[in-house]
Amino acid sequence: MNQTATLQTSAPRGALPRLSIMMFLQYAVWGLWLPILGRYLQAPVADGGLGFSAGQVGWIIGLGASVGAITAPFIAGQFADRHFRADRFLAFLLMTGGIVQIILAQQTTYSGWIIFSILYSVLFMPTLSLTNSVTFANLSNTETQFPKVRVWGTLGWIAAAWIFPMVWLQSGIKLQALPPFYNGIELPNVTGRLIDAMTFSGVLSIAYSVYCLFLPATPPKRDGVESIAFAKAFSLIRKPSVLVLVFASLIISMIHQIYFIQTSPFLAARGLKDSLIMPAMSIGQFAEIAVMAVLGFFLTRLGFKWTIALGAFAYFARYAIWAMPTAPLWLVVSSQALHGFCYACFFAGTYIYIDRVSPRDVRNSAQTVIGIVILGVGPVLASVFLPLVLELTGSKTEAIPPYINYAGLWTVLSAMGLFVALLVLLCFREVEKIEDHPALVPEPEIP
Repeated sequence: MNQTATLQTSAPRGALPRLSIMMFLQYAVWGLWLPILGRYLQAPVADGGLGFSAGQVGWIIGLGASVGAITAPFIAGQFADRHFRADRFLAFLLMTGGIVQIILAQQTTYSGWIIFSILYSVLFMPTLSLTNSVTFANLSNTETQFPKVRVWGTLGWIAAAWIFPMVWLQSGIKLQALPPFYNGIELPNVTGRLIDAMTFSGVLSIAYSVYCLFLPATPPKRDGVESIAFAKAFSLIRKPSVLVLVFASLIISMIHQIYFIQTSPFLAARGLKDSLIMPAMSIGQFAEIAVMAVLGFFLTRLGFKWTIALGAFAYFARYAIWAMPTAPLWLVVSSQALHGFCYACFFAGTYIYIDRVSPRDVRNSAQTVIGIVILGVGPVLASVFLPLVLELTGSKTEAIPPYINYAGLWTVLSAMGLFVALLVLLCFREVEKIEDHPALVPEPEIP
């Protein structure tokens, strides 16, 4: 038996700290710009933004993410599985992506944003599945150790969400009892300064690429049982449990994408300062730390079905609160804590389950397949779905000033979250973990 086909019984020495730092940097790069990009792009030009419509912002964020995720199987999955060390390929993508990101921050036209957003996404989106692949390949027990590593990604997101506004958007910082727990004096042209987060993120991405040279070596698996790893990984959808998760993930990824498009404009419309949007949204990441810490316990005691359904129900509850026009601002901000259950229980639970039922030689590609749904197909459908919902709920996105019926929007998304929770509870059937040796892997079940 070749060495690459043997079972991994222990993690490389010092792997956990190095993987944790990797996750911290990965999500700091992402968290620096994603929460506030929608606010900057939709803000009026007079306020320092670019004045794009909600539909245009949906296509900028959604189309870019979709193209990146759909090309990820060929960039990350096939190459990482068969031809290149995943850790070194990750470094290359981060270096080139950081350069493109700095150029993207200088764009002021819709066409420029579309073009460079797609290019950046093609380089960045594969890094999300690659970090999962590098992590899973260097852990001895993914179900208990992965949450402990992944929680550092949440810490990275929080650090970016707090440090950037405190250093670049405010002065005279003072702590306060109510969320988001601090406040200060906004600097002049604070809305226009939001775009600097993307430049800082590009610089951080380049520094992160250098750090990747110190990650545990994650060599390619050239002795797989099939020549095309991606094709075999995609066949996992024939398993009934995986098929249910794919459909559920498609819906959740749509409402999750709209969260990042419309939450920052929504909070601004509710009266929250631009400089407080990032720390307010980071409350969800604080909660995510707590949920991630007990995710292994949830998976062991509740099982994948109830854990993943709990994540979908959290989407329902949060959007239901946001749909209430009379809900006080402190309650709207505090409800971000439900985001911890949304991500940890639904998305992390899904990633772990996919790794659990995937043949060892195609696990990188299997992570990328679910990435197509969560980061690719879902976001582009959200770009189409969002304008339709806004129109049906009476929003006037092209008006000056624009009007968005947030109560109607969040009501629709809340109903979708509840539907997914019920779908998982009624239709998902958990299967036992397969054997790691490719020769012992059973054929995929046919629904």
